[in-house]
Amino acid sequence: MKRNQIHKIGFLVTGLVFWLLMTACTTSSSSKKEKDPNSEPPEKIVDLDLDKIKERGYITAIMDNSSTGLFIYRGNTMGYEYELLKAFAKSQGLELRINVTPSLEEGFRKLNAGEGDVLAYNLTVTKDRKKRIAFTHYHNLVKMVLIQRKPDNWRKMKLHEIEKQLIRNPVELIGKEVVVRHHSSYFDRLQNLSNEIGDDIIIIEDSPEVETEAIIRKVAEGEIDFTVAEEDIALVNSTYYPNLDIRTAVSFPTQIAWGVRKNGDQLLSALNAWIIEMRRTSEYYTIYNKYFKSRKASLKRTQSEYYSLGGGKLSPYDSLIKRSAAELEWDWRLLAAQIYKESRFDPNAESWAGAVGLLQLLPTTAEEYNVTMLEDPVQNLYAGTQHIKWLQSYFSDVIIDPLERVKFILAAYNVGHGHVMDAIRLTEKYDGNPQLWEDVKEYLLKKSNSNYFNDPVVQFGYCRGIEPVTYVTTILSIFKNYKILFPEGLEVEAESPVPSENI
Repeated sequence: MKRNQIHKIGFLVTGLVFWLLMTACTTSSSSKKEKDPNSEPPEKIVDLDLDKIKERGYITAIMDNSSTGLFIYRGNTMGYEYELLKAFAKSQGLELRINVTPSLEEGFRKLNAGEGDVLAYNLTVTKDRKKRIAFTHYHNLVKMVLIQRKPDNWRKMKLHEIEKQLIRNPVELIGKEVVVRHHSSYFDRLQNLSNEIGDDIIIIEDSPEVETEAIIRKVAEGEIDFTVAEEDIALVNSTYYPNLDIRTAVSFPTQIAWGVRKNGDQLLSALNAWIIEMRRTSEYYTIYNKYFKSRKASLKRTQSEYYSLGGGKLSPYDSLIKRSAAELEWDWRLLAAQIYKESRFDPNAESWAGAVGLLQLLPTTAEEYNVTMLEDPVQNLYAGTQHIKWLQSYFSDVIIDPLERVKFILAAYNVGHGHVMDAIRLTEKYDGNPQLWEDVKEYLLKKSNSNYFNDPVVQFGYCRGIEPVTYVTTILSIFKNYKILFPEGLEVEAESPVPSENI
């Protein structure tokens, strides 16, 4: 081949390579520009402050399912964040509702879209987050720590031998992979730490739906080597996993607070005033110590099969409850919620009135179904189920809507069907809607007033209506929490009159 032809080919190849590089750079630059958050339109924030929240009667907290946020243990809904939020909601005369959202980014979106009102994730206050949401006064101050595994044979080693194999100086993280929660402040902290030590820590964000405690478990089980979390979360998890070391700090103490919408001035002011006052009370420290200081109680929970983050059972009687619920065509978690309210799953429970067992049956009621051994869970559930079936039959022609009907059945189980029918008649007489529990419960409450229990339409006289009304509200609230943390559905046909998604 002639020299001038070689030069031409070389020139063409060089030109082609240059064109490809320029195209790649242009594409990369364009891609980066599309992902630049500053180029995106500002996030829309719904107009929903405390005055409107009070009008509707409930406040929704966006939370994760964790040992410090929200979990169920032996049927009881628990969690540090949950107990504080519940206390705040009570102080405002509001019902607390929960929106469990594992993804932090999704939580921010839901908050500003109005799908929740308070963002409660054991959330670290950062400047970047302040651009999107407003933070309350902090309710805790904690530092971030490195979570790493002790050597495999650490129990047989001396302390100084263990120390030699652990990272105590952050400089030793150079070149190491540290997996952190997606969209978390841990990522930002490790980036800053890389700058401070003058070299790169390899920071990997896990999938958006993976929560901090799941990543900590990966370290304990040897799937990854390092992660970062707040010290309070790390302390709780080190109780579950004694092979974890959490003593290496990677930050100064940081503020842990809740987030609200930036236009939620009323809610922010109310929360701030409440948090400042709450932190002065013994109640706050009782709640805090319960979850972060009581290592023995934490260990007992995690080793229990009735722990929603591990064992996945509500009670020792789940299989019996499911069988009875199928006979009733109820979601089994609804019946479980009723049993928890009645006896906290204690087959030997006995009330001051002489009601006994899981479903707190009076001996006279049980005898109608030929049951005499009320402490026996099988017999007690059988009699209770038969009584609920009788109430279902009784109200089947009285209350048309099956979803409303279950509320009347629960109230009648508590106070007797006669008092509930009195309230229905009063509702009808005073131009309420006798088909709606919200209307009828008001007249059930009024049956403690002589103007109403002496009304000609009333057949069963005085009734302390607050008890059945609270009974129904409590059971449905427990049921909602069970649905959130035990998401399995019905084990009966789809045409069940009490579908779980609608109650």
